[in-house]
Amino acid sequence: MSDAIRNCSATETAACCCVDVGTVMDNSDCTASWSGVFADRPAAEAMLQQLTQKARDVESDPCDIRADITPEGTEVRLNVTFTFACQAETLIFQLGLR
Repeated sequence: MSDAIRNCSATETAACCCVDVGTVMDNSDCTASWSGVFADRPAAEAMLQQLTQKARDVESDPCDIRADITPEGTEVRLNVTFTFACQAETLIFQLGLR
């Protein structure tokens, strides 16, 4: 048996070091955060609307969205936290932002 296979965790198979999805996605992390700086409040609010729509497109149960727009010098910062019903939705949302 090679060292690579021997170093696999107990939930992986020796044949391919495949991992059970439950090992990676255990529903412990259902929150995604996003932050950005904008020239003004209307630009930040427009981005918040876009992000909110993306979250609504993914959610199975209502996603808890908490946003904060704060001044940062001559600009504003948008901080948003999205809490989804399950980790899979969080992952889908995050991948959709790329």
